[in-house]
Amino acid sequence: MSTFDDRLKTAEQQWQDASPKHLIEHIYLRFHQRHSEQLPELKQLAMRVEAVHGDHPEAPVGLTEHLDNLMQELESHMTKEEQILFPLLSRGVYPGGPISVMESEHVQHEGELNRIDELTNNLTLPEGACGTWTALYKGLKELQDDLHEHIHLENNLLFVEKKASPPEHGKDFCCGSCQ
Repeated sequence: MSTFDDRLKTAEQQWQDASPKHLIEHIYLRFHQRHSEQLPELKQLAMRVEAVHGDHPEAPVGLTEHLDNLMQELESHMTKEEQILFPLLSRGVYPGGPISVMESEHVQHEGELNRIDELTNNLTLPEGACGTWTALYKGLKELQDDLHEHIHLENNLLFVEKKASPPEHGKDFCCGSCQ
């Protein structure tokens, strides 16, 4: 098993018995906030590498635009989770439709990570790469690992309904019909 597979297994074991509310808090603090920091930084590094080394045959031409698109997609996705899905899940409500949408978007995010590999030759630095290029690829690897773990925790733990008594309308939640 690879080191990354070990990381996923450890994360899953660590959060297996956590309440949805605690797992949501972890996902928000560890991943949502971090992605919001990572992507603008990576976009700036990519812009510098493309500007300086764009004529190099191994330059990741198009990476800046790709990261900008990914940043917009992730911001939209995370906002939907934070404003709609997470509040429901924290109350024990598992709405199939919104969960399916998030899982579908996770598949798209995985495809976007694969595109990063295509643009960067699997994050392979050319001989003599500058510090900026090296920092960019190191940061991209961290983003990929973080996003894979983020998606794994949501798909395999958070979005899986815990076997507990269903929430009681009026006590645990309100669908809005009684107002």
